[in-house]
Amino acid sequence: MKVVSLFSGVGGLDLGFIWAGHKVIWANDIFKDACESYRANIGDHMIVRDIREIPSTEIPDCDIVIGGFPCQGFSVANWNRRSSDRRNLLYREMVRVIAEKRPRYFLAENVKGTVSLARGKVLRRIIEDFEVAGYDLSHDVVNAADYGVPQKRLRLIIVGTRKDVARKVSLPPQKTHADPKTKPKKPLKPWVSVGEALRGIPEPIEAPDIPNHTCSKYKLRFVGYLGHRFVDPDAPAPTVTARGDERGGVVVLHHPGNHRRMTARELAIVQSFPMDFAFSGCRSSNYRQIANAVPPLMARALASLFPKR
Repeated sequence: MKVVSLFSGVGGLDLGFIWAGHKVIWANDIFKDACESYRANIGDHMIVRDIREIPSTEIPDCDIVIGGFPCQGFSVANWNRRSSDRRNLLYREMVRVIAEKRPRYFLAENVKGTVSLARGKVLRRIIEDFEVAGYDLSHDVVNAADYGVPQKRLRLIIVGTRKDVARKVSLPPQKTHADPKTKPKKPLKPWVSVGEALRGIPEPIEAPDIPNHTCSKYKLRFVGYLGHRFVDPDAPAPTVTARGDERGGVVVLHHPGNHRRMTARELAIVQSFPMDFAFSGCRSSNYRQIANAVPPLMARALASLFPKR
């Protein structure tokens, strides 16, 4: 199916849809470094422009609209989150495009914190707005680890089917992996651990030719706060996260060897990006691009819910 991607970032969600056999024909974001990475790795159909300035007449007709609308205002990691945060209102641009383009389906992604924001009022408003646009909805919180991603990453997923379309789409997609503590039976596999995912990746000093594989000399602290926690090599990594801009201060997980911070390349692997996916910009920008992305493996599982035609 033909896919239009909003708030695309570096293209993790798009990559999953491409892996599942769909075709992304138009993408949009405002973060220039992420757009450069997208163009270099996925395609030149990326438009660098504020979605609020793009009329729907400039967006091609499509079968599916996908997008991870900005989550900084929704995230539980943002201690000052408020339902009035202007970034929260950007989901309405996605509603606008869907209401005017009338695709058969849509998929929206956001942080788990959206569920509890303003005691659930924000989520109810979002759902109501999509329903008014003419869609039957299904929503669920999905764990990336259940789809082979070496990371415990919980995300709210909303899928919609246009009311006149007979074949409805509903969540969640069929899991491929499960917590080993539950002793999963075949065909389910145990979660992929971060130690397993990074096994065989050489130290940065030993592999200068691997793209985005440099790290800082930051001295680790283990104080229990986000970015300063011991990482269990035998379990999926904690959620890869970063602050909302590229000027520094990013939250970087410790390497499972717990001797240094992970490189951008290692975090990309934890996010399930392929080794040859190179990121543009400085190291802090790389971290931000990776942290804000949807893991492509999880995206592929979500994309499999949609018919090919």
